[in-house]
Amino acid sequence: MDPNAIFGLQFLLSLVVYGLLATWYVAPRLEGKRLDRALPPLLLPHAFRHVGLSFLVPGVVAERLPDAFAGPAAYGDLAAATLAILSLIALRRGWSAARSLVWVFSVIGTVDLLYALGRGFSVEAQLGMGATWFIPTFLVPALLVSHFMVWTRLLARPT
Repeated sequence: MDPNAIFGLQFLLSLVVYGLLATWYVAPRLEGKRLDRALPPLLLPHAFRHVGLSFLVPGVVAERLPDAFAGPAAYGDLAAATLAILSLIALRRGWSAARSLVWVFSVIGTVDLLYALGRGFSVEAQLGMGATWFIPTFLVPALLVSHFMVWTRLLARPT
């Protein structure tokens, strides 16, 4: 099977499974909760986005991983992870800027994922990913679903 087709299929199936998990299990548990209670479980997976720095490690990725993908993906993930951690702390401590910080995280984190996805669907990038192949095919779909859930919370009218 063509690597591009495998990549796309794995990404799509992971996205479907995470969407089902979110719809059936996560969303019902968060229903009716205040933002400071509903957002932390959705932000926690993003606190681990520092794993994206693996795109910069020789031996973990193939020598063919394009710099146009590796650098922005790695440092974008690091920025998103840092903002997610700061958002979690701000929510936990009840800081007045917590909601604004989550907004900043959401914008930067979403743009980073969409940019990296656009670059990651090139065959050249896929063949250079080496062991990091699991990041866009397994982890990114979970991050996209949780981003979607954060956005729906941020954009919902307060009750």
